Amino acid sequence: MSIYGLLTFCAVYVLAVATPGPGIAAVIARSLAHGFRGAPAFVAGFIVGDLTWFAIAATGLAALARTAEAVFVVIKWAGVVYLLYLAWKLWTAPAERVAVAAEDDRQHGWRAFVASLMLTLANPKAILFFLALLPTVVDLGSMNALRFVEISLAMAILMPAVLFTYVFLAARARQLFTTPKAVRRLNRSSGVAMAGAALVVATRS
Repeated sequence: MSIYGLLTFCAVYVLAVATPGPGIAAVIARSLAHGFRGAPAFVAGFIVGDLTWFAIAATGLAALARTAEAVFVVIKWAGVVYLLYLAWKLWTAPAERVAVAAEDDRQHGWRAFVASLMLTLANPKAILFFLALLPTVVDLGSMNALRFVEISLAMAILMPAVLFTYVFLAARARQLFTTPKAVRRLNRSSGVAMAGAALVVATRS
């Protein structure tokens, strides 16, 4: 793959990742509520999800993915339900900041990973990019192992860079909330944002 082609893909991919959508809304909402805690696992789920969609597109399984509609409907609604659960947890969370540190670590480990993975697999923006827009940027017909690895590595570097920028900014904003009343407002605002992300996923086909 030429340097120009790889840079073109990188530019388009960064714009696709950074464009506001349910994934970015979930990252911001979670970071406002929890800061950096659990962010690596949450971001890892997005990376694995995007690499999964890329593998499907690159290996010529796009047609199969379109026919397996029932599977993706199940993934979609599982993701919606889990996002709504997270929204409810944020809305009902205690106002004391110390309560966040005392949360179940599983919420910041594999559960965070699974939540973002399901969100990515059910995210219409991700599906559109990899099954429709990606072929206009990358010649999938000439895909080989080296090109596959190059693009996968680029994705594994670019996505965390973009998402951790959002995490950093949201976590810094979170530090401004110090009183119980402000923390309660923050938790509920984050819960509303998370519910909004679930609504976007639920209403898009």
